[in-house]
Formats: sequence, structure tokens, C-alpha cells
Amino acid sequence: MNPLVSFMASVGGRVARVVVGIALIVWGIWGLGGAIGVIVAIVGAVPLLAGAFDVCVFAPLFGNPFQGKDIRAG
Repeated sequence: MNPLVSFMASVGGRVARVVVGIALIVWGIWGLGGAIGVIVAIVGAVPLLAGAFDVCVFAPLFGNPFQGKDIRAG
């Protein structure tokens, strides 16, 4: 299994995705503002939601399952 996918499916990877997602949303709304800020905030929602719902959007690119629990299982 790819080490990146293994990390992203772990608890640490989930926490990292949530933190990065929140940081991008905050930076987009309060740091950048305007249309670019909204776009950055929307992009930040992807890792936030992926971490919250325990999915790894890049895992299928490496031939792994989409769900984090399935990745951890084997």
C-alpha cells in the first residue's frame, strides 16, 4: 500500500486534513476575501469533509478503496 494513502487513512491523517481544511477556509474568507477567497474556502471544504467523513479522495488513484475504514482493514 502507498505510504501516503496509509497516512491519510490514519487518525493523524484525518486530523491533518481537518486542520488544513479549516485553515484554508479561514484564510479564504478572512485572509483573501472576494471571489478568490470564496474559491479557496470551497477548496478547503474538500479536505475538511474528507477528514470528517473518513474518506480519502486520492486513494482510488492508487488502487485503494475510497473509505478510510476499508483502507485500514487491508
